[in-house]
Amino acid sequence: MDLARTEVAPRKAAKGSAAARLGLLAVPVAFFAVFFAYPVAAIVARGLHVGGVWRFGRLWDVLGRSDVRHVLWFTTWQALASTALTLLVALPGAYVLARLDFPGRQALRAVVTVPFVLPTVVVGTAFLALVGRGGLLDELWGVRLDTTVWAILLAHVFFNYAVVVRTVGGLWAQLDPRQEEAARMLGASRLRAWRTVTLPALGPAVAAAALMVFLFTFTSFGVVQILGGPTFSTLEVEIYRQTSEIFDLSTAAVLTIVQFAAVGAILAVHAWTVRRRETALRLVDAAATARRPRGAGQWALLAGVLASIAVLLVLPLAVLVQRSLDAPGFAYYRALTGDDGNVFLVPPIEAIGNSLQYAVAATAIALVVGGLAAAALTRRDAGRLVRGFDALLMLPLGVSAVTVGFGFLIALDEPPLDLRATWILVPLAQALVGVPFVVRTMLPVLRAVDQRLREAAAVLGASPWRVWREVDLPMVRRALLVAAGFAFAVSLGEFGATVFIARPDNPTLPVAVARLLGRAGELNYGQAMALSTILMVVCAVALLVLERLRTDRAGEF
Repeated sequence: MDLARTEVAPRKAAKGSAAARLGLLAVPVAFFAVFFAYPVAAIVARGLHVGGVWRFGRLWDVLGRSDVRHVLWFTTWQALASTALTLLVALPGAYVLARLDFPGRQALRAVVTVPFVLPTVVVGTAFLALVGRGGLLDELWGVRLDTTVWAILLAHVFFNYAVVVRTVGGLWAQLDPRQEEAARMLGASRLRAWRTVTLPALGPAVAAAALMVFLFTFTSFGVVQILGGPTFSTLEVEIYRQTSEIFDLSTAAVLTIVQFAAVGAILAVHAWTVRRRETALRLVDAAATARRPRGAGQWALLAGVLASIAVLLVLPLAVLVQRSLDAPGFAYYRALTGDDGNVFLVPPIEAIGNSLQYAVAATAIALVVGGLAAAALTRRDAGRLVRGFDALLMLPLGVSAVTVGFGFLIALDEPPLDLRATWILVPLAQALVGVPFVVRTMLPVLRAVDQRLREAAAVLGASPWRVWREVDLPMVRRALLVAAGFAFAVSLGEFGATVFIARPDNPTLPVAVARLLGRAGELNYGQAMALSTILMVVCAVALLVLERLRTDRAGEF
């Protein structure tokens, strides 16, 4: 009898665990259904459902227009060019940070990651100060790049450098170097050993990094909006222009559908490369693979990487800070406290407090929704429905934030979801971007927890909530703090959706920067530089805190 009870208890615990997983998914599913799927569907329906009739023929009409084809072509080729250029510049940096041990290595890791957590508006502003009219290059040599595609490509390299370094370098640091050494002992040259041994092992990580860079540049908005001007337009920028300037919802809906399909395909391929990376390799301790540079070649490579980081990553930020201090007596910073002649109903300095409050609220929402989703997705043997939701969680990173923001305005304006006049609308939009970072940060740690500990606690009568509190939480506390930091940073810099729903009397920092840049005058330009510097410092501080908490894992960003 006791033996029968012993056999039945684990089965009951397993059934209870499956039911608990589905229960945990209820909140994330409801959140994404109401605040992501519904607004996107609403704006698409508004554009294609006209006069009570679905006009799907509008798809071919819009795609047949020469101006739309030009936008699609530019969006695709600039994303391909940005990805290739980023890989070319960042792969040497990935090797240096993975395999060479030198003073200041950890500080350099933090430096190369700062650009990724910066809002795209700050990135655009920094490059405007470097290569735009009156920028550093213009003053020194009369060179301006803000009217060319090169400014966009360089800004994309700046923004995505860390994606390659962290994704590829994290795996490179844990590849067993003895395999390449064995090939060298058998007579292979250094290049051939790297090409035949190391490169195939790095292939999935390089592919995953390239796909993420392509995704971020394919959906680029803030950088292209600031540096591209009226000449260059990606799908995201064109969706914004069609909705906010031309009010052609039909064309915007078609472009949204095209971008949605492209992002879905990119994420599907990315998920496949991640699965290959997780199952194909045997890794060693990263600390054992880094060595002091040896020979003139490695020292030259280290010097070249340091020089490229200084020029491409540090110089734009340094110029941004310098431009914000151009006026004597911190005049640009002092001007932030006044509201004379500004486009806001309040002094621009209040944007700092608004952004911090919104980001805190968005972080709390993202932690609750993302934490529940990660807990539900913990088991690798979860059903197809659960695994499918795991892939859907990434969609907000690629689907048009402009569409989501505009969808909020037209979908959440009637009871019981009449939120258009409430302050919570901005944190909800920002949380959509933060949730994927929370899930991706917590999920690997949760999956590393021995499942037998949970089963033992369940057999002893612990409820699913108590199992989480007593078993999982102590082990994932650090990952939870890292997830909170990432959610806070990305919420602070969210621009595409917030530009639609932030009210003039409650602007966020990115919205304030963009509006100041959109007005003529040296004072407005200087205030934009000052606000961008403040935003950069806040994001950098958040990143430095993350660096102290972060635990290296192979191939993870």
